[in-house]
Amino acid sequence: MQVGGRRLLKIAGALLQPRHYYAGLNMLRVYDHPVDAFGRYLFGSGKYPSTIVVNTASGRLHINAYSVHDVLTINEIFCRRDYKATASDEVVVDFGSNIGISAAYFLSQSSSSRLYLFEPLEFNIERLRNNLRPFEGRFELQAVAVGLSDGEVQFGWEDSGRYGGVGMQTGKYVTVTCIDSNKALASVLATHGHIDILKIDIETLERQVTERIPPYIAEKIDKIYVEYRFSSNPLKQTHSLTQYGPIAQFLNKRGRVSLQH
Repeated sequence: MQVGGRRLLKIAGALLQPRHYYAGLNMLRVYDHPVDAFGRYLFGSGKYPSTIVVNTASGRLHINAYSVHDVLTINEIFCRRDYKATASDEVVVDFGSNIGISAAYFLSQSSSSRLYLFEPLEFNIERLRNNLRPFEGRFELQAVAVGLSDGEVQFGWEDSGRYGGVGMQTGKYVTVTCIDSNKALASVLATHGHIDILKIDIETLERQVTERIPPYIAEKIDKIYVEYRFSSNPLKQTHSLTQYGPIAQFLNKRGRVSLQH
């Protein structure tokens, strides 16, 4: 049995995790209409598409949600703070930008932040551009998947658009251009000399992309957030690892990376 798109067993397990109580308290502050937000999040109520209004460091922000899956994402990012950012995080790389919810969060934390986004699905890109309209000119979007090498790849996707990845078995597939993850990082570093936040949520390849980051690149990244449960730290030479629910949080051992503009 499911409630709000989640299995009852998963909901019962969530009651034992402090991070969900933290998110619940934040919902009262973050959402313009918290009662409606609680109903959508807990019970899957409401019609879609719908505009969800959240309060951010830079003011009220309107986010277009197209399903309850998008509401779950909004809650994870804006209320549970899975990818916590501050005003000092100005250079952000987002592998797997989906419809722009994580990007909207990062952009709302600092008026001077610059984002580099990677998303291959055309219908997600259209929605992303709508959600990021208030931040036009502050992000660069590449309509590509991120993987282990350059080339054309089979990308699995499903109707909500929330889940999709290279080689993911969904029953629906599209051929997309893929870019080598390390080349993408090296390109940003060539411009800025450092990266404040790297977010990796690309379904199926999170572990491989994280493990292959060489130390000379990793040492120039302050924080790395990966949607994957690691049994050991693949970046132990440069970063400490904390597992926050489904999110692996890597923090540079040297503290904040010195800015090299």
